[in-house]
Amino acid sequence: MLSVDLILIICLGYVVLLFALAFVVDRRSRRGRLHWLRSPLIYTLSISVYCTSWTFFGAVGSAARNGLEFVTIYLGPTLVFIGWWWLLRKLVRIGRVHRITSIADLISSRYGKSSSLAVLVTVISVMAITPYIALQLQSVTRSYQVVAGGADSTTTAFWIAAGMALFTILFGTRNLDANERHHGVVAAIAVEAVIKLVALIVIGVYAVYGLAGGWREIFANVPDEVIYGQEGVFGSRWIVLTFLSASAIICLPRQFQITVVENVEEKHLATASWLFPLYLFGMSIFIMPIAIAGLKFLPSGSNPDLFVLTLPLQSGRQDLALLAFLGGFSSAASMVIVAAIAVSTMLSNHVVMPIALHFFSAQHQVSGDVRNLLLTTRRISIALVLGLGFLYFQFSGGSDALAAIGLIAFVGVAQFLPSLVGGIFWRGATRMGALVGLGFGFFLWAYTLFLPSFGGDFPQIATMLEVGPWGIDLLRPEALLGLQDVEPLTHALIWSLGTNTLLFLIVSGLSDMRPLERLQGALFVDVFRSASGETPRFVGGKATSEDLFVLAQRILGAEPARALFDEMARSEGTVDGLPSPNDAVITRLERELSGSVGAASAHAMVSRIAGQEMIGITELINIADETQRLIETSRQLSEKSTELERAARQLRDANERLRSLDARKDEFLNQVSHELRTPMTSIRSFSEILLSAEPVDEAERQRFIAIIHEECLRLTRLLDEILDISRLEAGTLDLALSPIDPGNAIDTAIATVSGFARKSGVTVESQPVAEKVRVRANEDRLCQVLINLLTNAVKYNDADNPWIKLKPQVVAGRLNIDVIDNGGGVGRDEAVAMFEKFTRGRRAERDQGAGLGLPISRAIMRTMGGDLTIEFLADDSTFFRVSLALADT
Repeated sequence: MLSVDLILIICLGYVVLLFALAFVVDRRSRRGRLHWLRSPLIYTLSISVYCTSWTFFGAVGSAARNGLEFVTIYLGPTLVFIGWWWLLRKLVRIGRVHRITSIADLISSRYGKSSSLAVLVTVISVMAITPYIALQLQSVTRSYQVVAGGADSTTTAFWIAAGMALFTILFGTRNLDANERHHGVVAAIAVEAVIKLVALIVIGVYAVYGLAGGWREIFANVPDEVIYGQEGVFGSRWIVLTFLSASAIICLPRQFQITVVENVEEKHLATASWLFPLYLFGMSIFIMPIAIAGLKFLPSGSNPDLFVLTLPLQSGRQDLALLAFLGGFSSAASMVIVAAIAVSTMLSNHVVMPIALHFFSAQHQVSGDVRNLLLTTRRISIALVLGLGFLYFQFSGGSDALAAIGLIAFVGVAQFLPSLVGGIFWRGATRMGALVGLGFGFFLWAYTLFLPSFGGDFPQIATMLEVGPWGIDLLRPEALLGLQDVEPLTHALIWSLGTNTLLFLIVSGLSDMRPLERLQGALFVDVFRSASGETPRFVGGKATSEDLFVLAQRILGAEPARALFDEMARSEGTVDGLPSPNDAVITRLERELSGSVGAASAHAMVSRIAGQEMIGITELINIADETQRLIETSRQLSEKSTELERAARQLRDANERLRSLDARKDEFLNQVSHELRTPMTSIRSFSEILLSAEPVDEAERQRFIAIIHEECLRLTRLLDEILDISRLEAGTLDLALSPIDPGNAIDTAIATVSGFARKSGVTVESQPVAEKVRVRANEDRLCQVLINLLTNAVKYNDADNPWIKLKPQVVAGRLNIDVIDNGGGVGRDEAVAMFEKFTRGRRAERDQGAGLGLPISRAIMRTMGGDLTIEFLADDSTFFRVSLALADT
């Protein structure tokens, strides 16, 4: 036995090392410094999460009991990666294009982003993964008891589960990644993959050369039944086990998480297609020799599942026993961590989010509130999943029922195979077919295989297994409808997966598809053809940019949402403000949100805001083409149909532009009428007073006439400004441009506002313009722009010693005139909207302007080939910059 303190210190150090590695990698990934994390080696090693403690310990036990049957657990994944890697490539491409977060997300997204289908897949995953986690807890607990002595199994299992839950929460839910990738966890799993491989190979070498004396000696005098098992190999069970292991490498939630979701480069699959089978070969090469050595050198009755540990302990090699314990611990920990992350993601995205969408009021929107809810529920879900595994371990009593749990879970997740593979290769697969097939398959798996696993612990279940429910022999779980003399695993697979597949095909053939379901089918089946980078366009939708931005903030947080919308605005050519709520923006937003909350929840959120279901036009054409090929064989008719669709698309685009222009016209007229109404109201009110019969003294009369005169002037200025900006935007205002001295315009502008500045106590200074500098502009209009900027700077400068400075300088063939003051400037939050018509800053109550000065000034500068912008300094202070191209000399 090893010292308990020594074991705990080494295990704690090992865990701290993994914590440190995950922490450093997470920090590097957040800074964009992935580099070696993008290595195909790291990706391939992370896929080794398939090799759990069941394969580390249990494969030796399986070899000792059934000979070469253990090879099937490695053969299935090898066949997939060598012969079916194109299937994995298609899954990875779909995951990247559609921002898939889990296997539940992929299946629900394929079938019209169905939330009910996502919930069903999530429930099956939890049911299948819970006993599998219990198996990992049992293997680590038993191995700890072997190396450390008779420790209490319940206490040990509890602390192991708690530690794994803590690690998973710390590094699996630190943030809500846009693609649901966990670089720190993946790096830690890659390290664990090396540890368990090295540990198993070292124990194998010791068994072959340290105990037996070589390969020839280890296999000497070994009976055939030890190699081939009591019932032989290569029978029906061999085929079933190979099929199940091949299905598991695709359908296990943890494998899907690593292979598809965590993939950062699609080309890494090419390396994994040969390197991962090589890794499996390294894990399996010494399985049989260790099993034979255990049977030869250990006392009769020794537990074969613990030969990896007991062989070195029996020989006094405590160092090797400790290494074997760490290898088994690594195998169990990596599986539990990734499985918990995958299942918690499904629970939060497909169970919690729909409930939150239904009950949460939109009136309590807070930036990042949905994001915080998701992170919290994922942490709770991880603790719940580990807790369920611990409870299953307790209820099973650590009995032999857990020995077959790995295969029970394999059959459970194999129920995803028909809807998964059928969905990415068959356009006719329907949501109803997937629901019915999965539902019946899940029920029959639970009835024929999962329920019997409790038979040795609950008398009621044992009785039902013996005589059937209510004494009906035909309903016996292990001999359903009289199907007897069939091995239980094969029996359960035939009933569950066979019924699942049959119903999936029949119901899909008989049921109709919704438009979105048909669209998703076309996108998934033709993902290599349709993922060319073209942005799908959408029909309809009544969302506003503000509503979409609020939604993004609630899920992504304030800063990521702002960065996303700024990027989309720049792609439209909009420097300031939000992007227009067009089809491309809505599509992009839904895909970004899918990476955080899943496709079904993201679609529900965006559809609720948009006001209707949206279908991509380009994809509708593909669907229409497919239908046309099925109905008509005439090439001419197909071409005409395509032309009609193109014309319809152009007409819809034109109508959309007209609607947008009409909305902008209405908004402009509303704003103009509001601005005109204010001076007109004053003129009318004071005119009515003057016309009334009531006496008005001369002083009051003069004051009323002065107000009417001022309001008339204000009205005239407003009309002139509206006329100016309308002509500027329409391009009909002719500005005579010529090479001018910008210094003259600056001096004129300063002189114009000098009286107003002196009265306000503001000092205005200007640096001289370099000699012989000429710009191509209209001097009067340039003066107008500078006067507007200086007037605003004087009005809103509330500093104790207010000053304004003009700094002209030549930069890269342009003249920049910076108007800088110490009055506080414009905040980042209002800078975006400052150049919008009729927009005033936060201090605008001191001014009676209409909010047209800055839009007119910018339009003038752009008409002259220049620009007017708001610039930010490092301390967040701001200034206005007038920019003009230098005139040719």
